[in-house]
Amino acid sequence: MLSYQHGYHAGNAADVHKHALLAFMLDYLTAKDKPLSYVETHAGRGLYDLASPEAVKTGEAAAGIARAEAFFDAGHPYLRALAATRADHGSSAYPGSPLIAKALLRPGDTMHLAELHPGENAALSQVAGRAKVYRTDGPALAHSILPPTPRRGLLLIDPSYEVKADYAAMARLLPELHRIWNVGILMLWYPILADGRHRVMTRALSAALPDGLRHEVGFAAARSGHGLTGSGVFIVNPPWGTNEQAALLDGLFERLRQSLRNPA
Repeated sequence: MLSYQHGYHAGNAADVHKHALLAFMLDYLTAKDKPLSYVETHAGRGLYDLASPEAVKTGEAAAGIARAEAFFDAGHPYLRALAATRADHGSSAYPGSPLIAKALLRPGDTMHLAELHPGENAALSQVAGRAKVYRTDGPALAHSILPPTPRRGLLLIDPSYEVKADYAAMARLLPELHRIWNVGILMLWYPILADGRHRVMTRALSAALPDGLRHEVGFAAARSGHGLTGSGVFIVNPPWGTNEQAALLDGLFERLRQSLRNPA
């Protein structure tokens, strides 16, 4: 679907969950003096303005990163990526996953970013730096370039799930890509909605990839009638320490829930 615009949702609680884990894993990978590949199938525009009318209208960033940032340890790689983006683009800037990767990867690493939406793709191309940006279907790109060179690395799959068929498609895609790139870290994000439509997908993934890490967090709806009540990831080949990082995020999201129930 080409109607989805993440500018309304950038910096929300789901972004905090997804981007904190992504930053942790990229930081782990870059600690070793070996080049890596980063591949993303649904990259978006890469850079968002949390002071924009779209972001202010939904209030999702105000209930997400605006509160959650204070709960991270000062040295967390997610905060480093936030600081780098703000230094380059201003205090209200928020990095999508491509700019988190751009902030944490090294000159010898490789980035492949797919974004099909023409406007989002054009905006991404302006901020992606040395990354290779493709205006193409993300899963098709993944099939065409995996395994990448360098072979070590991480793939992020982050569709909008505007179409219910996306859930079944992702349940097929992740095992397919793991067979092609069995040493790669594969990270799939998915929304948790009140109707629980993600559950069939996650059961299928757990059956096909029993060693994968599934992690979910819940949070209050950002506004009345908003259906997003949580965020989930399924990670194949999670690097050492990812389970512990996920447990830390459980505590952080509990603090976030408490802060929203008892605002200062």
